[in-house]
Amino acid sequence: MSETSRRKFLAATGAGVAGVAVVGVAGGTAQAATTRRKNAATEPVVAYVPEPEAGVLHLMVGEREVIVEDHDLVARILNAAGGK
Repeated sequence: MSETSRRKFLAATGAGVAGVAVVGVAGGTAQAATTRRKNAATEPVVAYVPEPEAGVLHLMVGEREVIVEDHDLVARILNAAGGK
């Protein structure tokens, strides 16, 4: 992905990600707070799940992409995003 299109993507989806975070908090499920590590991201992060069944999550972090396999996290993100 080119730098220009990545920046446009991040700008366009920033509000959507904030909305998903609010939905997750407003969902009413009380969960224990997780403490951020010292090396946690400090830049905006956009999560992308291209194939939900695979349990793979693509994270756009500043100028880089991080790919994580975490079926539980993918399920929680999809649940927070809701259905059609």
